[in-house]
Amino acid sequence: MIIGTAGHIDHGKTALVKALTGVDGDRLKEEKARGITIDLGFAYLPFADNKTLGFIDVPGHERFVHTMLAGASGIDFALLVVAADDGVMPQTLEHLAIIDLLGIRRGLVALTKADIVSPERVADVAAQISRASVGTMLEGAEILPVSALTGQGIDTLRMRLEAAADKIIDRSAEARFRLAIDRVFTLPGVGVVVTGTVLSGSIHVGDRVLISPSGLSARVRSLHAQNKAADTGRVGDRCALNLAGDGITKESIHRGDVVLDPELHAPTDRIDAQLRLLPSETKPVRQWFPARLHHASAEVGAHIVLLGDEPLQPGAAADVQIVLERPIAAAVSDRYVIRDVSAQRTIGGGQFIDLRPPARKRRTPERRAQRAAHALADPLSAFQALLATPPFAWDFGVFALDRALPAIEAARISETLGLVLFEPATSRIAIAPDRWQAFTSMLDQQLAAYHAENPDLQGIGREKLRLLIQPRLPAAEFVAAIQKIAASGQIVLDGSFVRLATHTVRLTPKDEAAWNIIAPLLEGEARFRPPRVRDIATTTSYPERDVRRLLKLAGRLGWADEVAHDHFFLRPTVHEMVTIAADVAAHAEDGVFSAAQFRDRVENGRKVAIQILDFFDRHGITLKRDDLRRVNRHRLDLFGPLVRASNDDNGRESSLVGRSDFKSE
Repeated sequence: MIIGTAGHIDHGKTALVKALTGVDGDRLKEEKARGITIDLGFAYLPFADNKTLGFIDVPGHERFVHTMLAGASGIDFALLVVAADDGVMPQTLEHLAIIDLLGIRRGLVALTKADIVSPERVADVAAQISRASVGTMLEGAEILPVSALTGQGIDTLRMRLEAAADKIIDRSAEARFRLAIDRVFTLPGVGVVVTGTVLSGSIHVGDRVLISPSGLSARVRSLHAQNKAADTGRVGDRCALNLAGDGITKESIHRGDVVLDPELHAPTDRIDAQLRLLPSETKPVRQWFPARLHHASAEVGAHIVLLGDEPLQPGAAADVQIVLERPIAAAVSDRYVIRDVSAQRTIGGGQFIDLRPPARKRRTPERRAQRAAHALADPLSAFQALLATPPFAWDFGVFALDRALPAIEAARISETLGLVLFEPATSRIAIAPDRWQAFTSMLDQQLAAYHAENPDLQGIGREKLRLLIQPRLPAAEFVAAIQKIAASGQIVLDGSFVRLATHTVRLTPKDEAAWNIIAPLLEGEARFRPPRVRDIATTTSYPERDVRRLLKLAGRLGWADEVAHDHFFLRPTVHEMVTIAADVAAHAEDGVFSAAQFRDRVENGRKVAIQILDFFDRHGITLKRDDLRRVNRHRLDLFGPLVRASNDDNGRESSLVGRSDFKSE
């Protein structure tokens, strides 16, 4: 159990911890000289049954409340310290508010310096404390008079803490690992060491981790848990990790960083949260309110975006969006506190509910429903509720990541809800079974109706079909969904068109005879430089208008494509040229190629090569900047089966993904 002391400066927190544990929490020379705790102090109290209580002695001075907040994350039990001679003071109230805002649900009050005041004064201060704690987590908590000097009440307090530790529910260590760094230092012969409280999961010697938000990779060379050398640290433990890796230095790691499972590295600078404003505030919070956000051991500038129509009044609570000055590593349900920009007072706090909210359309009814779903504590209930809100298809991978869910828990949720999953690009989109059934049924109906009205057309365009289907999925998710259905053989994706597998189009006997004469002219060695409509008419003696009509019909059937005016290529040839362009890009430096490089592969002249590439540009297969191009791997299946990235001369897979300076529409 981790115990956090809290209270006003010079109320005896450090002396009390020393009396309980024998350890002096004042580590720094400046602290010794001034007699106050500036940085976090740590002490441990072992018991006979291999149980250890960890104490975090946090500063009480107003200037160091930000340090107090750094130590407060991960605390199981609050020990509020109030001196009997001074009574309740300003930082007593602020620390009490912080304990409440951070959701520390268990604690007691140590009434220190009880040996230097009368019994009447002890009773009077105890009454002050009781009044101050009304409405907080410590309302009704036991108040124990103690003296670090004489030992009065120390044994009783120690027994109370041991009994409280016995009642702490053992928290599951199955979640993914996170540790909030509150100290970084180096030790001779050891190297870089970081300390903090394990917020979730467990860590083992030899594990690979990331430092977030910087993204530095490291390996755990050794660790201490609860001040003892160990092979494993788990949720709730105070841990010291000896880290090694490229770029791992004392200067590259900071208080506020989080050591975590590499899969959890996804920093965010925009968060939807529940915010409760303290009743002690004298003014409401208005739109774009500036503040300092404290989360785990991080402190960062922020602005509060109100999601309602009215200012947030003192004592009230509401959903808000927090826009940060820089990214932080966080998880859904994490607690946070906000203070004013001058660091003079604590304003309020609450819980994070969504780490990936939109910057626009934040106040729509759909968005309110989504936030309500995200706010549910139980992951299964939250995702089930989320699937019932538009757009009815959600990235289950991101949901599991943002809640630090272990793979076994994510699998349980997926199985329980019967999720239908499909994976566009790097996403893992999930949809509820009933929604999926409705989607596939409507897809069938719309395609059947379209074929009945347009029997001579190969199918309906993807985007047109997407707009007809409910639930209306976003474009990328829709493509992934129909690809999943196509894999079952129910529908066919024919270039940018979709049709039922049972749908066929036939030409009239006269057109079919003409096509059998014209098609061979577009094949073979001439396929990359086929004759134009006028040339075909001259060769076959068919009227030019009839050749043009037939080739456009072939285009609607998916047999040919008009790359330039009156210049048609057979669909298999277009697919072959897409494959060639992808291969050229895969072997080009940085995946960027010129028209000349493509021309040399298809051997059809610069003018025709540029017409082909312009055609690819229009369809989003290539992304053009100046005279250079890069392929867009998300569109490589437009004219045939998906083209995979090829290997370069060193056997490494070459990326076909566009960089940020090659934007697709």
